[in-house]
Amino acid sequence: MAKNIGLVVKPDPHARRHADDLEQWLKAKGHGVVRRPSDADSPTASRSGHEAAPADLSFVLVLGGDGTLLSAVRWLGDNQVPILGIKFGELGFLAEAGEEQIHMAVQAILDNQFASWPRMRLDVEVWRAGERLAHEIVFNDVVINKGALARLALIKTLVDDHYLTDYRADGLIVATPTGSTAYSLAAGGPIMHPAVAGILLTPICPFTLTNRPMIVPESSRIKIQLAERSADIMLTFDGQVGLPIDETHTILVRKADRPVNLITLPERNFFDVLRTKLKWSGSR
Repeated sequence: MAKNIGLVVKPDPHARRHADDLEQWLKAKGHGVVRRPSDADSPTASRSGHEAAPADLSFVLVLGGDGTLLSAVRWLGDNQVPILGIKFGELGFLAEAGEEQIHMAVQAILDNQFASWPRMRLDVEVWRAGERLAHEIVFNDVVINKGALARLALIKTLVDDHYLTDYRADGLIVATPTGSTAYSLAAGGPIMHPAVAGILLTPICPFTLTNRPMIVPESSRIKIQLAERSADIMLTFDGQVGLPIDETHTILVRKADRPVNLITLPERNFFDVLRTKLKWSGSR
């Protein structure tokens, strides 16, 4: 049975050559291909600036790194078709297959011999004076970050309407378990297994050393405001879209209603990925 397949490709000549070959191979088998380039290298891109993914896609193939996959997730929106990442990036925590496995992995999907793993996303709203200014669904994280010349931000944080603390820091990361291996990890946050039902709060270079990363239940509703007048503060969604904020904005974060369904390959194990990508020592 013919399928309609999405193809999102990193803006890289090597990835494009493989994508051209894959597209021809799929079309020769009678399948349709909807191809779009990644906007991963354009952090100011807006979802409204691109056409939404067709509703009839059977699955999506992503040729690139984690940034390209995040771009594909944004393109899909609430369309929960399975996604397979094929690594053409530097780190590739989210990619399931290497470039040498492309045809074998895709053939297995075409034969319906695959499983998918739902990954949590976050629903983020930005409000000011009773007006919702932005609404984004993020896969990795939402980040408050100060500019290079700005002073430390004072970030008031509440969880389920209970005051938690004012983080005086370079910023604050609110991440999913999937996002725990992204910016949060670089900021000193813990690694969370994707099956862990939690949301991660990681301060960036906090002034108070006792302000440590914290995991709250996935049912939590997080409210964030700048506690004092600030300038040159940016809110970013998955590192792909940015919005300047100040003390008049309120950020609300909760678990999104719909997850992302990542295709998994039988031979790929989360702990093996960690050991390989982070170059941990071990007996294997």
